[in-house]
Amino acid sequence: MTESQLPQGNVAGDVTSATEELFDRAQEYDAMLHRGLKLSGEDKTFFQRGRLEDLARQLPPNFTPRKILDFGCGLGDTTQLFAELFPAAQVVGCDTAEVALEHARERCASERLRFLTVSALKADGSYDLAYVNGVFHHIPPAQRPSACRLILDSLAPGGRFAFFENNPWNPGTRWVMSRIDFDRDAQTLSPPQARRLLAANGFEITAPTRFLFLFPRFLSALRWLEPKLVHRPLGAQYWILGRRL
Repeated sequence: MTESQLPQGNVAGDVTSATEELFDRAQEYDAMLHRGLKLSGEDKTFFQRGRLEDLARQLPPNFTPRKILDFGCGLGDTTQLFAELFPAAQVVGCDTAEVALEHARERCASERLRFLTVSALKADGSYDLAYVNGVFHHIPPAQRPSACRLILDSLAPGGRFAFFENNPWNPGTRWVMSRIDFDRDAQTLSPPQARRLLAANGFEITAPTRFLFLFPRFLSALRWLEPKLVHRPLGAQYWILGRRL
């Protein structure tokens, strides 16, 4: 039995052991992220909204998710934005750190928005859309197929997986990561590596890789060019849209 074929319970255990130290200190990580992002002149909300807005534009016109998984939700900021962007959807934030999840529950849990641990996630094929940002570079490469399989099994047939990662080909990204203690030893994934990872673990890649966040605030007058450069490997982050067959 290969790692990507492990039962769901073992997969969740692999992911939890790989990331629990990071996300048990999620609030500290959040502060470090803020310091690292100073180079861009923007705060984390700018990037969170930018990712979700680009994702929404790339989903099929008739695609209306009823249930969304935010995998590696941390303190729940993006989970809450998903609930605002898709007001008819149930949104579940999933993480390994109970401390971070408790913070998220106290701040924004509701009838449509809930938070649970990775070990409590049921890979029951009930989600229409899964999202992950900046988590896989913290998962050891040998355990990444297990994480992909857990997400795949959580999705319904035809469900989409939006995989966002830091672009290691961007010098600014590498500089920001070097300023964040948790990211200094991270094992980044290049866009081709990420595409191979998803394709090897059951996802159909439905579109070219997209690159976001090219110009910092002091060059914001040039941001009108970014949609024209979205397929050039220049932006600080990239993302891939996969589909469960």
